[in-house]
Amino acid sequence: MALIVQKFGGTSVASVERIQAVAKKIKSFKDDGNQVVVSVSAMSGETNRLTALAQEIQKNPSSREMDMLLTTGEQVTISLLSMALHEIGCDAISYTGSQVSITTDSVHGKARIKSIDSSVIVESLEQDKVVVIAGFQGADEEGHITTLGRGGSDTTAVALSAALEADECQIYTDVDGVYTADPRIEPRARRIQSISYEEMLEMASLGSKVLQIRSVEFASKYNVSLRVLSSMVENPIGTLITSEDKIMEEAVISGIAHNKDEAKVSLIGVPDIPGVAYKILKPISKKNIEVDMIVQSVSAREGLTNFAFTVHRSDFKKSISILEKVREDLGAISVQSDDSIVKVSLVGIGMRSHAGIATKMFEVLHKNDINIQMISTSEIKISVAIDEQFLELAVQSLHAAFELEKE
Repeated sequence: MALIVQKFGGTSVASVERIQAVAKKIKSFKDDGNQVVVSVSAMSGETNRLTALAQEIQKNPSSREMDMLLTTGEQVTISLLSMALHEIGCDAISYTGSQVSITTDSVHGKARIKSIDSSVIVESLEQDKVVVIAGFQGADEEGHITTLGRGGSDTTAVALSAALEADECQIYTDVDGVYTADPRIEPRARRIQSISYEEMLEMASLGSKVLQIRSVEFASKYNVSLRVLSSMVENPIGTLITSEDKIMEEAVISGIAHNKDEAKVSLIGVPDIPGVAYKILKPISKKNIEVDMIVQSVSAREGLTNFAFTVHRSDFKKSISILEKVREDLGAISVQSDDSIVKVSLVGIGMRSHAGIATKMFEVLHKNDINIQMISTSEIKISVAIDEQFLELAVQSLHAAFELEKE
């Protein structure tokens, strides 16, 4: 008998029919002799509906009251799913996050889990029940209801798996696993059978939307085996995300990630003196703007340097405004900007033991007349910033060159 934690997102429980289909899927695992704990999201669109209602009443409602409001979405789902399980002869019980003592800090809207008291869950499992728990929520030490932020239901499922020492945590979504590239851009993209936590963290941070970073970080910290599956197909296999030592064969490159939400800002003709990078980035960080790729290069004029970095497109205009002030303070020549770039990245733990990956990547881009504007690397990834118009060509060319369509 295995203990399995399953998570079903909003699209998986978007209607009564889908909730009933999820109940049948859960019952099949229970009938196979497994203990099952389920974490669910609000029905698709419900969080947006509740947010719109709040804004009709108050433009900037308090984060505490928003948490009180938004957590009702998951409460609806857990009760309906439990009813659907009862209807097909499967005993189940639903709990909110606070009822199973998911204790968080007090940061409303993006709380972090501090601890889980699993005794209530274990007692229900011992009574042969399926335990259905509201994802995305908990309560702080004073009993105030909190939410975990974007991807909170994934994080709830992983945290429950860690607390219960589950055999596997299954994340059901509208995709059937992690692919070697976005299938919408590269039709020959292949589903990856297994991938390491480290690779998945890189792919999530580089633009892959399959899993939220926080849930993968949690899984890595507590060594929880994660499996991404589709709730829309029968008997899915999915992608297993696990520790590196459990992966039988390390591919040189596991996948290609891309991020369209990139923008580049540059300060041209900055005095080439110690501390200039600090003086440029300090006001950026003070405004909570995250900086990604950074390049400092020699200017055509002696004693000057050019400093460029990328930010999220939502921070693009704010960054330009800040740099204009910095330009005046440092006596730089000009500020240049470009919000039509994308980041394309190769990811793979096999890079550690294979030389020449970067060279091959650059050669492929060169052959396709794709100019590289910026480069960043880590032990298991290489990222380049290129013009947005070349995104599809870059992904498809690299996918073919590294033969990622092959098993």
